[in-house]
Amino acid sequence: MSVNVVHFEQENRARWGVLRGRSIVPLEKTWKSTGDFIRDNSVSSLRVLQGPAIDLDSVHLLSPVTRNQQFLCQGANYRQHMIESGMDPDVKSFNMFFTKASSCIVAADSDVVRPSHVRFLDYEVELGIVLRCDVTAPRKVTTRELHEVIAGIVIVDDISARDVQIPQMQFYKGKSYRTFGPVGPVLCLLEPDDFAKLHDLRLTLKVNGEVRQQDSTANLVYGPAETLTELFGMHDVFAGDLVATGTPAGCALSVPSPLKQRLAALLPEPRKWRLFSEIQQKRKQYLKPGDAIEARIVSGDGTIDLGVQRNRVRAAA
Repeated sequence: MSVNVVHFEQENRARWGVLRGRSIVPLEKTWKSTGDFIRDNSVSSLRVLQGPAIDLDSVHLLSPVTRNQQFLCQGANYRQHMIESGMDPDVKSFNMFFTKASSCIVAADSDVVRPSHVRFLDYEVELGIVLRCDVTAPRKVTTRELHEVIAGIVIVDDISARDVQIPQMQFYKGKSYRTFGPVGPVLCLLEPDDFAKLHDLRLTLKVNGEVRQQDSTANLVYGPAETLTELFGMHDVFAGDLVATGTPAGCALSVPSPLKQRLAALLPEPRKWRLFSEIQQKRKQYLKPGDAIEARIVSGDGTIDLGVQRNRVRAAA
């Protein structure tokens, strides 16, 4: 049975604890990284942890993935999102991997700050996988072996500045501004029997109470085993590192049909990107200062619940 843990600040001290309802049972020892915490604690020991409880509302939650971990991501990994982006999920040969700056990681309830030059600010709810171990050589992972390499799961919102990412061809920059990576509120640590539920997690994102994204991990093009096998084949990773597994359909970004994309490619660069801007300006879904984002991930049977991530968008000072 899974256990939800939280990373929190109390009296200027960062601590870890087990979440039980609205109370936290804290651990006395401190760890400076998510990886160190995972290496030192088993789910079975955390489940039976005893001690005085702290009221959840009396502390400030931090991201359960610390900034000294890698932030790796998949793009276009839900079938319907690929289709709306003009791709055919049945002919895709490789994952789209990219990174976000770990400095963009913030707590689940943090404000998302829109830089002054950004107009097209987008949301992307994603299931985040937190790794259990170091892998520094190619390794094939099967579904039955996932518990050996995955410690737990979290909610991630891959905030993106589309007018930086796409016309400027700045993928990393457009996704790495400070506050562009809310993570948490909880890290759900899994035991072997929990892993079957990774294929039945329901993702929902709302903006100002309106559902914008809703899908199930059953519709992932590449599941966790395939993803990690490919990732381990090329990239060193370490315990506590975060892998965001892609977002469902429903982002603010409007992607032209494949035919229109081919026609646009023939245009001079200035004209092509003016056209892109004109199309995006008509999209009312882009985030504005004052907007409230709410993201949730829960299993179909409700036994795995990653909590609710709530963020307010504000303009940069």
